[in-house]
Amino acid sequence: MDDSGARHPTRKVGRQAEHGYDWFALGGILFDEDKEKIIRQNYRVFCEKWSLEVPLHSSEIRARASNFAFIRTLETREQSRFYEELYCLMRDIPVHGMACVIDRPGYNARYLKKYDEDKRWLLCKSAFNICVERAAKIASTNDAKLRVYIERADKKTDRLIKEYFIEMREQGMPFAKETSKKYAPSSTVDLAHSLYEFRTKAKSSPLMQLADLYLWPLCMGGYNSECRPYKRLSEDEKLVDNMISEAEKNSLGIKYYCFDK
Repeated sequence: MDDSGARHPTRKVGRQAEHGYDWFALGGILFDEDKEKIIRQNYRVFCEKWSLEVPLHSSEIRARASNFAFIRTLETREQSRFYEELYCLMRDIPVHGMACVIDRPGYNARYLKKYDEDKRWLLCKSAFNICVERAAKIASTNDAKLRVYIERADKKTDRLIKEYFIEMREQGMPFAKETSKKYAPSSTVDLAHSLYEFRTKAKSSPLMQLADLYLWPLCMGGYNSECRPYKRLSEDEKLVDNMISEAEKNSLGIKYYCFDK
């Protein structure tokens, strides 16, 4: 899992992205442990082909900046080939994209007046619990347990996220039972059984980089389902929503929280 956006509900973001959307999200890729070797091999082949010795950082790649400023120097055909082969890496690895994306303006419209600031959660608490619980349910249906790996941040944030995991495993979901029952939340017993491990990983981890590459299209998909990267992943059945039935999407699929739709 990786994160994207500002986790504080009312904190002003810095320079606004060109698309104008304002979200906080946690998510990335879900896969079977026995597929990790294949994933790492595909990643290595791509990096060797393009002589890359730096992390695949989604925002740098999109902006053709910092370690990926070299893309600007390529001929148009070569630029297109780079981006296409990067997409093929994402398409061909045996993973599915999964996330909880929260629209910050929508969240504030719903909760700003309802709760005092000292009682208002950081967005990462909602996003983490929702995304991890859904992944745990999918793991359970496949007679598996869930390992949760999240990209390392500062010590305070890492400690906070780990506390969410421990509380989830020991106390169950933190949401009000009446308002959340339509999502078929897991019981405390089920979560204690299915949540196996929590660890943080550095950006140097290929798996963290791939989670980062997946997260941005998933965020964009909440606002515009015609966004090309999101649409291609959906058409190539690379989203967790492609693994489940239409009826299951409400409780197992990618969650777009506090969106108008």
